[in-house]
Amino acid sequence: MSHLPVPLYGFAAFFMIFWFGTWMVHLIAICYGKYKLHKKSCKLPPESSPLPGVSILKPLMGVDPNLQHNLETFFTMDYPLYELLFCVEDKDDPAIKLVEGLLEKYPRIDARLFVGGSDVGVNPKINNIHPGYMAAKFDFVMISDSGIKMKNDTLLDMVQNMSEKHALVHQMPFTCDREGFAAIFEKVFFGTVQSRIYLSADVLGINCHTGMSCLLRKAVIDQLGGLRAFGCYLAEDFFIAKGVTKLGWKMRISNQPALQNSGLCDIGSFQARLIRWAKLRVAMVPTTILLEPLSECMILGAFAAWSASVLFNWDPLVFYMVHILCWLLSDWLLLSIVQHGSMPFHKFEFVIGWLFRELTGPYLFLHALWDPAIRWRTRTFKLHWGGMAYELNTPADCQTAPLQPQPAPTLPTDSGQAVAEVTPAATFCTGAKHRLLVS
Repeated sequence: MSHLPVPLYGFAAFFMIFWFGTWMVHLIAICYGKYKLHKKSCKLPPESSPLPGVSILKPLMGVDPNLQHNLETFFTMDYPLYELLFCVEDKDDPAIKLVEGLLEKYPRIDARLFVGGSDVGVNPKINNIHPGYMAAKFDFVMISDSGIKMKNDTLLDMVQNMSEKHALVHQMPFTCDREGFAAIFEKVFFGTVQSRIYLSADVLGINCHTGMSCLLRKAVIDQLGGLRAFGCYLAEDFFIAKGVTKLGWKMRISNQPALQNSGLCDIGSFQARLIRWAKLRVAMVPTTILLEPLSECMILGAFAAWSASVLFNWDPLVFYMVHILCWLLSDWLLLSIVQHGSMPFHKFEFVIGWLFRELTGPYLFLHALWDPAIRWRTRTFKLHWGGMAYELNTPADCQTAPLQPQPAPTLPTDSGQAVAEVTPAATFCTGAKHRLLVS
């Protein structure tokens, strides 16, 4: 191989080092996942040291077959003091009747329903939950997406992970056991690719926060300007975590993964979701354009096989096949750790789902680069570099600068504006604890 140009040896050395580094990420994720995940929560403390209250924000839009069951798990948690703040933007949304039925079924649970949302930016989720956030009465706020299913001790686990140094505890995304190939595909993705990145990022202190289920110190978020300060970002979770760490606070994952349990599960919608996430990552962290494709099993394996043949004169085909086999086995091990129980599918089904994920991953990323517009339900958004978003066909872009810390943890002016937006058209349901607020 001495006849090859010198720069090629440099490229070969780079890819081989990157290959070794990627396997270190595998090892970190497996070891840390075994250590961190599924630890048993401590028992409820005695009354002499009570747990803090938690305000839980639930953004809702539409109804799927599992929504009622998912929401009901929040009414039956083993936690002494919390309130449920359900937020719906459209007054004709069928989720309203479903929530009202749960309020009647569990009259002893402190729960309220907010309808109408607020216009504080382009982010639909922030607009939806902002009235609930302004009405939250506890020092800790939990944001939980509609498709999340809770175990009885999940909230207790998250609170116990919130030490004096932490302002953000988030759950690693995972899925419940469901039937069908689409469900297998989702579980394989979240239990391998996503878990590997999430666990290693938590160890290395890298921002990999997803906001589908997270616990926040409200005073810290208020110091950053409140949720409205993040309304101009579609990836508000990333920038909330960035702001929290910028103020000197720490964040970490809880011991229990977030159990996504949407009743609508199909390949097309999930791939669209993956493409949307890729577009957000590219806009927020431009180095993703280069590093993410290189971290894919098939692409990295091909470069590493070529590098091994150049540097060590090894058979590239044998190297490539061994690389794929080892990657497959390490992903099965990691998925088993995250699942923490028997798999809902056969090993052969895992292999098919794994191959489908690995072969389609690079295509989905290229698709995200080719068409940067983000489509969320019926709306279309564009992103500036850095993550600032604006909705197409809107008169003005969001101009909020969210990550500038304020001198005090509360913002009376913003709070007064938000109350003025929500309370004028408020109507009240019967019952002391259950209110329907329509803005």
